[in-house]
Formats: sequence, structure tokens, C-alpha cells
Amino acid sequence: MKIILKEDVRGLGYKDDVVEVKDGYGRNYLIPQGKAIVASNSNLKMLAENLRQRAHKIAQLKADAEAAAAALEGVSLTIGAKTSATGTIFGSVNAIQIAEALEKLGHNVDRKLIIVKDTIKEVGKYSATIQFHKEVAVEIPFEVVAE
Repeated sequence: MKIILKEDVRGLGYKDDVVEVKDGYGRNYLIPQGKAIVASNSNLKMLAENLRQRAHKIAQLKADAEAAAAALEGVSLTIGAKTSATGTIFGSVNAIQIAEALEKLGHNVDRKLIIVKDTIKEVGKYSATIQFHKEVAVEIPFEVVAE
């Protein structure tokens, strides 16, 4: 089943992408949740016209994303966490702590844009990706230390 995404869906695509999904996933989840519409001929024509009209706005969003990514180049973080004697963290470090650490440095980043690949449960050095735009991402190294 071909659908047009109305919003970003992690692991599937970005807003206004035309993607192929299994019938049940599209019919039972994406369409009822308002995350997608069926890619009929009329909907594809409307999408093309909307993209043509929004081309300037999309270019501006990409430029803003590139500026935000450039501001974060070279930034590295240190995140303190409560640990046991063996270096294991009580709980885990996630996108919320990374967003708070960036905010302390003066960078306001939405936590939903931060992607941490692994579950962080030990002291050490890691990296996170901040996906500002579908074509603009920046890698942020951070170190988890014991408090």
C-alpha cells in the first residue's frame, strides 16, 4: 500500500514522503492516527502542488537547520549520573539529560530530535545524533561520569 506521510515517522520517513507499507500498518495505524493518507492520484497531485508552493519555506527551514547544526559543531558534553561502585548507572542516560545539558550551554534543542543509539547504563564516552532536518544531522560526543 502506498501512502503519503503527513508527519515524520521515525524509521519510516519524513513529512510528505511517499512510502510503501504493509496494508495493515497503513490501514490500522497510520491512517487512523492521522499520520498518513492514501497515495491516490488526486492526493499525489495535491502533494506536488503543495510542495511547489512551499519550496521557498522548505529551503528556509533547511537553512535554519544548517545554522543550528553549525552552532553545535565542536560541542561536547559531560553528563553526571549516580553510579554504583562498579561504574554501572542507576537508571540510564537518555535524550532528556542530553537536552538539559545542551540547554545549560545555551543551545535549545528539542529532545525529540535527539537520537541515542544504545541504552546507556555505564560510565564512558558515547555519541548522540541530533536530526534537525531530514538532510541535516550533527553528531554530539558526550561523556557520562560518576557524580
